[in-house]
Formats: sequence, structure tokens, C-alpha cells
Amino acid sequence: MRWKLPLILLTLLGYLQYSLWYGKNSVYDYQENLQMLASLHDENSKLKLRNEQMFAEIGDLQKGFEAVEERARSHLGMVKPDEYFYRIIIDSNSEK
Repeated sequence: MRWKLPLILLTLLGYLQYSLWYGKNSVYDYQENLQMLASLHDENSKLKLRNEQMFAEIGDLQKGFEAVEERARSHLGMVKPDEYFYRIIIDSNSEK
């Protein structure tokens, strides 16, 4: 009779240890979730920065004509009526 209680307690301890290390929601799952959370935080901060840049650009386009002119010049190649646009193309196939 005296050996039943320690055997039951040892069995319970073994079960709890197994659940802690290998069961559902174990220590390994916790570590994996922490790594996933850290990567999601990194991705979220990158997306926040991108959104802030986009909102700043939208604000510039709504408030000022300088941003609209810059965008037209860089993306569409537009020039003012009294300006000249020179494009220099270097032939990479020719030998020096």
C-alpha cells in the first residue's frame, strides 16, 4: 500500500512532463509561436513604413504642384514648352 501513492505521483509527474515538452501547446510550440510573432512584427513595421510613405506622397500630390510636376517629369518624360530634353544612350555592345 505504501508504494501506490509514490507510483501514482511519479506517473502524474511523468504525464505532466510529457505534456509540457511534447504535447499540445508545448514549449516547442511556444517557441515557434514567438518566432512567428517576431517575423509578423517585422513585416508589419515594414508595411507601416510603406503606408506612411504612400500617405506622404498622396498628401504632396493633393497639396502642391511641385510633386505633380516631378512625377510627370520622371514617370512620363514631360518637359515644359521652353525646355529641351536630351537623352544620351551609351552603346554597351561597342568595344572601347
